[in-house]
Amino acid sequence: MKHLGTKTIKTDRLILRKFKLTDAVDMYNNWANDDDVTRYITWGTHKNIEETKKIVEEYVNDSLRDNYYHWCIVLKETNEAVGSIGAFRIFDDLKLFEIGYCIGKRFWNKGITTEATKALIKFFFEEVGVNRIEARHDTKNPASGRVMIKSGLKFEGILRQAGKNNTGITDSAVYAILKEDWILGIDYQKNALNKI
Repeated sequence: MKHLGTKTIKTDRLILRKFKLTDAVDMYNNWANDDDVTRYITWGTHKNIEETKKIVEEYVNDSLRDNYYHWCIVLKETNEAVGSIGAFRIFDDLKLFEIGYCIGKRFWNKGITTEATKALIKFFFEEVGVNRIEARHDTKNPASGRVMIKSGLKFEGILRQAGKNNTGITDSAVYAILKEDWILGIDYQKNALNKI
């Protein structure tokens, strides 16, 4: 693999870029302070803007590394930060990235997360040289699985009591796409949405 770090990626509606310190306000207001948004993820709801500022400062510092992949999702139309997406577990020996995402409730069901996920998949396969991209979600959060399927990932199974988030110990649904599948354009979306 060729680690390139958090390069700016543009899509039709989005700019995916490194976090800036000034993103703390949007992050806090749009997703980090909302219990509905953080329910099925591993970090807790932020209690105040100061907590968010510290986290964003860590993101900014970490983004100096070429093996760090964490984007702020920004709407082109408004220049508003609405969520984040990235590779949170990296296995260089397997050329495997596990991705995850989080987006503010006001922006749910608009195809934003799917658009961002597809852009990451393309970047990881074409430029970084990843071979396998996987993602997981709490089985009680099927909306996240729909994003994965719409982004081209295939449902591979459920790992029982293999995850932990703000609801406790959970079952994890696992999805993945291989570079060879992506190159061939294999469409796992057909019939898959009916299964979740």
